[in-house]
Amino acid sequence: MQRDCPERENAPVSAPQRSKVAGFKPVISPPPQTAPPASDASAEQFAAIHDRLASWVTDLTTLQELAERLSATATLDEALRETLRAGATLVGAQRGLLALEPADSDSPERTIGLGLGRSDIGELETVPRSSSSYARILDGLPAPDGQDGSRGLDVADDGLGPHPEAGGYPEITHPDIATDDTLDPRHREVAARLGYAASHATRIATADSPRIGAAVWLYDEPAEPTPRQRHLLGLYLRCASEQIARHLELATARADLSALHEGLLPSRLPRVPGVTTAVRHLTGRGGGGDWYDALPLPDAALGLTVGGVTGSGPGTVAAMGRLRASLRAYAVMEGEDPVAVLSDLELLLRLTEPARSATALFAYVEPSVRRVLLAGAGHCPPLIIGEHRTEFVETTLSAPLGMLACWEAPSVELTLYEGETLLLYSDGLLHRTGEEMDRAFARLHSAASCAPPAVRADPDALLDHVLRTTLPEGDTGQSGRGGLAGRPRDFGQHDSEDVVLLAARF
Repeated sequence: MQRDCPERENAPVSAPQRSKVAGFKPVISPPPQTAPPASDASAEQFAAIHDRLASWVTDLTTLQELAERLSATATLDEALRETLRAGATLVGAQRGLLALEPADSDSPERTIGLGLGRSDIGELETVPRSSSSYARILDGLPAPDGQDGSRGLDVADDGLGPHPEAGGYPEITHPDIATDDTLDPRHREVAARLGYAASHATRIATADSPRIGAAVWLYDEPAEPTPRQRHLLGLYLRCASEQIARHLELATARADLSALHEGLLPSRLPRVPGVTTAVRHLTGRGGGGDWYDALPLPDAALGLTVGGVTGSGPGTVAAMGRLRASLRAYAVMEGEDPVAVLSDLELLLRLTEPARSATALFAYVEPSVRRVLLAGAGHCPPLIIGEHRTEFVETTLSAPLGMLACWEAPSVELTLYEGETLLLYSDGLLHRTGEEMDRAFARLHSAASCAPPAVRADPDALLDHVLRTTLPEGDTGQSGRGGLAGRPRDFGQHDSEDVVLLAARF
């Protein structure tokens, strides 16, 4: 018989219940009633948060890419140019200038332009320092507060968070230079001539170095960076300033080491009748231990030597100075026997520098009869350059000094013709070509053989020609006369290698 169950009115809607099984109690509570759909205001807030997070991710990605490019820079100039390029990207500028004027007077100074020629930089430097934004920052002058068109602003006060590591970055912005009557007329004239309408300048500094330099970015139209752009620029400059400071320390240390190296070498070559000498010396990045020397000997003779101590750094340079000074003494006492000179040098090296080795070549020259007696220890063979021949001297293979228990090698006697040049050089010349040794020798031979007659007649011109032809472009440096030479402008693959060329024309 079917029993009718009365229906209860207004019974609440409930979630379905789990079926009961004897001996078991449900442990999962029934799901709550479905929540009402989100309001439009909540959706808008969620979209705003999503957009803000996406913006942060984009900013972090950009800063990471720019920081990686900055960390890959190998020289000070590369770091300065990369800082200018990155800053222009962050603030939306087209051109820029970075002036490096560290408080330390021993540190190098630079002025690098982005999209500016040398004449343009000269024009910018004619603006009075009291009006130039980057110059005011360099001089530590406050921005002209209360004046229309420019302002002094610290990133620490921009509402985006302080930067205690760098102490903040003072900024001076000129949004519209043409209409800014507070600027010097020369400033507005230069801006009109160079075609920029606005500028944004800031400091390059670290916590340890309050003043390294200043950078200014130039806009083609009236503009100024947004707070977000300025904040990103401040974050980037903290990293860039540290990188530039490290490059400055390295540049200063290399300059000091180069000065020490040059001080241990002869400041000028002697004048001996019957022979004309010239030298070129390029110091490597690490301050190698190559030396050269030319010293007058009794009976109107001349001693020529080129060599190098293995390694780099101050210790290698000091060892080079001791060996060169000792070789001069041995040459005066027994210069007519080059083998004896190098044997004495090898004994001294084993006693005083047991952990080092060195290559050396010594030539005893009699200019009156154009006779040369030379011996080498693991060194590159000299090159004879003349009107009718260009050939390497056939020397006996020998080990470097300090490699064997007792060094010994036979000497070689040469007779040169009138007008011929004997070229002594270090292996750094071959290494800096970046090629295998046999091809590097061929490159050197080709450079010497193709020298015009007028160049062969002048040892200085001949050495410059060999450097230009043998080394890659940009690695020849500014060669000096009489033993003085500048640092290379750029370094190649073997940037720690010194380069020495010593020429004697009869």
